[in-house]
Amino acid sequence: MSPIRMGKAKVKGAGVAELGDRTTALSLALFAGAEELDGAAVERARRVLDRAQERSKIAGDHTVVALAGATGSGKSSLFNALVGEQVAEIGARRPTTATPTAAVWGESDASELLDWLRVDARHLVGPAGDGGAEVADRPSDMLSGKLNGLVLLDLPDFDSRELSHRREAERILELVDMFVWVTDPQKYADARLHDEFVALMAHHDAVTLAVLNQTDRLDVDAVKALKKDFTKLLGADGVHGASVLATSAVTGTGVPELLQRLANVVAGQAASRQRLNADVVAAARRLRHGVADQEVATSRLDRDALDASLARAAGVPIVLDAVSRDYRREAFAHTGFLFARWTRGFAADPLRRLRLDRTGGRPPIPVEIEGSDVRAVLGRSSIPAPSASAVSAVDLATRSFVREASDGLPVKWARAVEDAVDQGEGALGDALDQAMVGTSLRARRPIWWLLVNVMQWILGITAALGLLWLAALWVAGLAQIPTPDTPTVGILPVPLVMLVGGVLLGLLLGVVSRWWARIGASRRTALIRKRLTEAVAKVADERIVSPVDEVLDRHRETREQLDRAAG
Repeated sequence: MSPIRMGKAKVKGAGVAELGDRTTALSLALFAGAEELDGAAVERARRVLDRAQERSKIAGDHTVVALAGATGSGKSSLFNALVGEQVAEIGARRPTTATPTAAVWGESDASELLDWLRVDARHLVGPAGDGGAEVADRPSDMLSGKLNGLVLLDLPDFDSRELSHRREAERILELVDMFVWVTDPQKYADARLHDEFVALMAHHDAVTLAVLNQTDRLDVDAVKALKKDFTKLLGADGVHGASVLATSAVTGTGVPELLQRLANVVAGQAASRQRLNADVVAAARRLRHGVADQEVATSRLDRDALDASLARAAGVPIVLDAVSRDYRREAFAHTGFLFARWTRGFAADPLRRLRLDRTGGRPPIPVEIEGSDVRAVLGRSSIPAPSASAVSAVDLATRSFVREASDGLPVKWARAVEDAVDQGEGALGDALDQAMVGTSLRARRPIWWLLVNVMQWILGITAALGLLWLAALWVAGLAQIPTPDTPTVGILPVPLVMLVGGVLLGLLLGVVSRWWARIGASRRTALIRKRLTEAVAKVADERIVSPVDEVLDRHRETREQLDRAAG
């Protein structure tokens, strides 16, 4: 048989392994992206998977062929001609066929299959000679046992005035392995046949056969012309390489050829797999329209605006200013003039005012704590709430990032990306605040603090000793107690040099240390800025980038599995 075709793509006859691989891929695609795909197409795909699973469980190796056609096409007459017996009811009143009738060739039991098809009218085609001379001359007996395993169905008319008849025909057409479109010279170009049936099942052309029946009413040239025209119409429907078989149930023309075609299908024993394979391919390709050809890599997107807006909203500039002031405050405590350090107590601790721990540590959460108290236990900083402009900047940057990440995606997928970053009111702000609270603001104490501190203590002690020496000399002079001569430096007494020199040098060293502390504060701020930036980026990853990546990964999985299912 020819390969299954759909549009310009070709799908070769399916083996068991290939069909299993395709159905698995389609199942994974639905698992990954069913919510973002077209609901009707998803439902059809699930029916295809259910049908494939159910069909594979049915014992036996039968091939189900359905004769489908419009009212008056002679479908039931052709069915009887193929069987060689008057099985299907034929009459002038239309519609005649209300329920499907089955003819089964061979001794293999098809009851389970027919129960699944919900076909109650069943006829077993016995060997030649069982029904007399008339039955013995039937065309099917010329093929001997080549038709064993064939289940031929005569369906209700698809254009029947009875809605239940049409629905029954459509239901059976979804389940059979092969269709034989039966039409007549009057209705072969009927728009409903082509638009609602043939065109929709064009991907099944390897298991589809077109029959132009009742050709006994035409001459040879007219039959050739209609076959040519019918073939063009089928090509327009998407059935490429279609061939039309001319038959007549009255004269028997074309009946042996049609039986031979059916025998070839039965001999291949692959029609059911080909039908299911074609259904899976069609479902996958229908769903494929709901995904894009590629996804945006978020790692390549510009995040500067996003991270900057989040940092501003988190209060990073405020924290960095506090870190700078805290560094200068601590530097003064270690390097300032020894007798002026007591004034440090009048300056508030800038980090403590913001309720930020220098170590970035958090108290352990008690096991019995309730959910409503988690925030209180974790602690909140006292960083001022972001301004309206900062909040707007975060919203704008987030929307811009989401828009770039979803560029080229279908509407439902783009909406899923947008919904993924909707964390609820205040959730992002809480995460940013906890990032600030949880970031360590500690850094190694500069060595120069220790050296300057030692020098300040030496100068301070020197000045204190000089003051005590002068005081002792003053007291001794008041008491007129004889004292040894006081050493001098030039004309200045050593105690005075010690006092004045210790004070002046201490003040000078303090001024230099304050200037140096400004440089150190800049370096400390740069270090903490890096930590806070990383903390904010981590929040952006968890709250924005990762949810977006999750949707994009599902889109990629859906696309790849649909491509795999569609071949």
